[in-house]
Amino acid sequence: MTLAAALTQLAALTVPGINHNLAIDAVPEQIARTSLPILLVLPDGLPQAKPSAPGEGFTAVAFSQGARTVSLSVTHLLLTAPVPSGRGAASHLPDLVAWIDAYLSALAADVTLGDSLLEPARVRVQPGRFDYGGVSYHGCAFQHEWLIAV
Repeated sequence: MTLAAALTQLAALTVPGINHNLAIDAVPEQIARTSLPILLVLPDGLPQAKPSAPGEGFTAVAFSQGARTVSLSVTHLLLTAPVPSGRGAASHLPDLVAWIDAYLSALAADVTLGDSLLEPARVRVQPGRFDYGGVSYHGCAFQHEWLIAV
């Protein structure tokens, strides 16, 4: 399988309660409020993120006699609500926790994304505030670590 196939499978992940899950060719510059909550597939990491430390990102692990593989990082960014909402600062937390649980359950049902990964995805869950399109959002970054064949 290819990187494109794995990214397509990630964008096809059905998460109950999430309005939209956009593939890389459909990620908008700005998010319409009516699209929230939304998942964005970001193969180049978080918007306005710090550069990766040396050795992170794409790592080729090819052996002349063995399997040729590539290890890479992909961010699946969940945006749930703009930060300056009229509700209390913590009012988004119950919904965010429910969406994180729903996401992890959906991923657990297909940990290799339709066999596009050589081994189950490793995912780091990072709830917080994220800037996207000039707006700060409550949300969660699901930092995927993948191993695919080349």
